[in-house]
Amino acid sequence: MFSRMLSFYTKYFALWVIIFGIVAYFFPAPFVSLKAGMDWFFALTMFGIGAVLSIKDFKQIALNPLVVLIGSCAQFTIMPIGAFIVAKSFGLSPEVTVGLILTGSAPGAMASNVMSYIAKADTAYSVSLTTVSTLLCPLLTPGLTFLLAGTSIDVDFFAMMLSVIKMVILPLALGFGVRYVLKDRIKTILGIFPAISVTFIIFICSLVIALNRDYMLLLTVPVFAAAVILNIYGMLSGYGAAKLFKMDIRKRRTLSIEIGMQNAGLGTVLALKHFGEKSAVPAVIFVFVCIITASVTAEIWQRRNLTEAA
Repeated sequence: MFSRMLSFYTKYFALWVIIFGIVAYFFPAPFVSLKAGMDWFFALTMFGIGAVLSIKDFKQIALNPLVVLIGSCAQFTIMPIGAFIVAKSFGLSPEVTVGLILTGSAPGAMASNVMSYIAKADTAYSVSLTTVSTLLCPLLTPGLTFLLAGTSIDVDFFAMMLSVIKMVILPLALGFGVRYVLKDRIKTILGIFPAISVTFIIFICSLVIALNRDYMLLLTVPVFAAAVILNIYGMLSGYGAAKLFKMDIRKRRTLSIEIGMQNAGLGTVLALKHFGEKSAVPAVIFVFVCIITASVTAEIWQRRNLTEAA
């Protein structure tokens, strides 16, 4: 019964984000009061991801180094450059531009693994890509943000890198260590970690809406359009890159979802911590967009025969 409730809660992720976003707009105070615990909430999410990982996942990386390398390179080139071009094309303000670039420079999201499974893609490949991009993000996320946005706004590379290490790498390693020590004994509670991740994203989206309620409507139209274009561009480019390197249909689907779905939760936290509330808005809107497009795409692909789709 409890597992079915968790599954229902996780499946309708987008619905809860919308509902709590509306609540946060009209009743911001409770959400704003929790801002101080934001870093800890995210660290708990990354601990959960670490607890879900196993040595088998890292063996998958060792067995397929070339396709993982291609996917990781695509992850950290297609989206950051795309975010920069889209932001400049829309003439977004420096604060919003850095938020969009930060979102594009984030690693893959854990939700992409679930979407890959639903879409009958290569889930092991998805887990490998998410793991590698997460391990690389302390260097690449602040580095790419500094490179692409540093001329228009002050980007403190080292402070951001330290934030990512504290919020991502350390709790991830701790979670993996707990999984390694407890082994099968932790399996009974693994199902709760995706729900924790969903809860965090709901909270962080609601927090940003609460903080930005006075000018949220003014930002929504251009930033929403930019987020939609960036997401669709990422999914199409990911699929195209996999096809270019002659990957099979399942890996094409995986790379499309993996690149199109960024860890916008991390992008939001970093934006709030280093650039302010306004910079976090693109990441929040991207969460809405990528969940919807990935869900629809996964549902369509699930119904298609893999041979016919090729």
